Amino acid sequence: MNAAHAASKRSWVRTMLETPASPPSALSRYIFWNGVLYLVVGVALYAVPERLAMAPFLGREEGYLRALGIVGAAIGWLYMFGARTRSNSFALATVADRIAVPVLVLPLYFTGQVGANLAVAFGLGDPLLALGAYVIWRRYDVTRE
Repeated sequence: MNAAHAASKRSWVRTMLETPASPPSALSRYIFWNGVLYLVVGVALYAVPERLAMAPFLGREEGYLRALGIVGAAIGWLYMFGARTRSNSFALATVADRIAVPVLVLPLYFTGQVGANLAVAFGLGDPLLALGAYVIWRRYDVTRE
């Protein structure tokens, strides 16, 4: 690896880890910790799906749950780094996507395609976390006027 390539790699990591000089808002902190939650649950689902879902597994269920864990961990990572930007637009985008989750997950539960554990975790957990973000944003927005 040449020196220019090594410098560009350091620059990428340094840039990724940069945060604005302003202190994080309550909303940014909330979204960051939501991201930590998603990351931890995603890693756990990947590592020990039999502890978080109804085992014994039939067919490819274990692999699908591990894939879901990868997705959850990736979402958590993105929430954590998105929150570090301190952008209200990013934080509010997480509200919109999490409100859509029960619309997509609950029909899967009612048709028997996912178990109650996943339906409750995603169909109820996501909108409640979204509501928390929305309430924090409204409070923060009102105090700044």
